Amino acid sequence: MREITSNKTRLWLPSIYNSLKKFPERRAGAGYHSESKAKEYKHVCKRACQRAVDQLRAGALAVEAVTAALVELEDSPFTNAGMGSNLNLSGEIECDASIMDGKSLHFGAVGSISGIKNPVLVANCLLTEAQKGKLSAGRIPPCFLVGRGAHDWAISHGIPPCPSEKMATKFSLSAYKRNKRKMEMAEKMDAGQNQEKKRRQSSENENGSGCLDTVGAVVVDSEGNVAAAVSSGGLAMKHPGRVGQAAHYGCGSWAENACNMNSYSAAVSTSGCGEHLIRTMLARECSAAMQSEDAHQALLEAMQNKFIMEFLWSHTTESMCVGYMSAQDSKAKTHISRLPPGTVPGKSLAIEGGVCRLTGIVD
Repeated sequence: MREITSNKTRLWLPSIYNSLKKFPERRAGAGYHSESKAKEYKHVCKRACQRAVDQLRAGALAVEAVTAALVELEDSPFTNAGMGSNLNLSGEIECDASIMDGKSLHFGAVGSISGIKNPVLVANCLLTEAQKGKLSAGRIPPCFLVGRGAHDWAISHGIPPCPSEKMATKFSLSAYKRNKRKMEMAEKMDAGQNQEKKRRQSSENENGSGCLDTVGAVVVDSEGNVAAAVSSGGLAMKHPGRVGQAAHYGCGSWAENACNMNSYSAAVSTSGCGEHLIRTMLARECSAAMQSEDAHQALLEAMQNKFIMEFLWSHTTESMCVGYMSAQDSKAKTHISRLPPGTVPGKSLAIEGGVCRLTGIVD
């Protein structure tokens, strides 16, 4: 995300599988979004945008607004985050989430957490507690917790538990049963092959079994502060205890206000195969790339009296659902970006973007 001028507020949210985000926007995740459910995907994006903008209009900072957007996404059965998340090999739901405040550069994350309806609330609580300073006896407060430890910490800090069985939906349960049958059939077919090939093919089945992935949002508030957050149920049929990019520092989310070293404020959220995104620290790399000049910089500078910022999204999956809204708008705009006909998912790339027109520049 790249701030051209500093004006009111704008929110963006990501889509559901392989996506990059820049500036305020919202996405339901990258992957495949069926035409029959397009209305539901867009509606969920609109609600998330509205929740964040309502917070901003009430005077909330970017980090509070981005949390509100993620809660809305996690509560939707149409996203792979929170309620309705993918089930792992053991038939359990384990979620990852992270949040970053561009003003303080504080970061909070949870990985492989079960029994919590809104993992982003735990990540945000970790961020908030870390900002209070050291614990008793000079102990450093945690910023990243996983598994049972994350669950127990959340409960001790007032975040209510939610049994995993109540977080599963009919869709996620049927998908688990279908994927399990496929894996069992594949294992029978592979019985005569060596162990190495079996492991490799099992991994391929696991990585290809889920349609939707990480959801996320980026927000800029009226003071020019940016924040980013992501949440994910992870790959379908993943190994228990696996932690994806949504929880890793610099991989799932990144936010950084403009400063002496950075000409632009940047907020990024990513969605896709966690193992690949972790190795590239994609969110942080995208933020760094936004600081360099490019071919359309002159156009952006020419328009800076009318537009607050530019935001981009990109995906290699068949489709990605995006929503965006500013405090000047009466309702959110949504769009399902799709690869052109005849292109091959995973080998083709779609990049789209837009600018937000605002009034009343704030110094």
